[in-house]
Amino acid sequence: MLEAFVIGTILCGFLGIIFKKNLLMKIVSMDVMSTGVIAYYVLVASRSGLFTPIILDERQERYADPVPQAVILTAIVIGFSIQALMLVGVMKLARDNPTLETSEIEKKNTP
Repeated sequence: MLEAFVIGTILCGFLGIIFKKNLLMKIVSMDVMSTGVIAYYVLVASRSGLFTPIILDERQERYADPVPQAVILTAIVIGFSIQALMLVGVMKLARDNPTLETSEIEKKNTP
């Protein structure tokens, strides 16, 4: 059930990127899709019954892998920086164009 909601979030973000014409809405849709992908990765990587990789006196056989956590943190930081860069680009584009609709921008900038 949770997987269906996460995949639905990814699909909503993907459809927003394709069908929305406003550049700001495309950036928000990309962020929604990115959040869904990260949530799906966390959902797949999480397993019950695993212990944290901390050295204790007793021997524990099944350790949780810390690599997915590092990958997810890296993905969040990279996603945030890409979103900030795209927003700066849209701000610079908004100085020259009164609208952020892609069809209007294409009409104005085609020779």
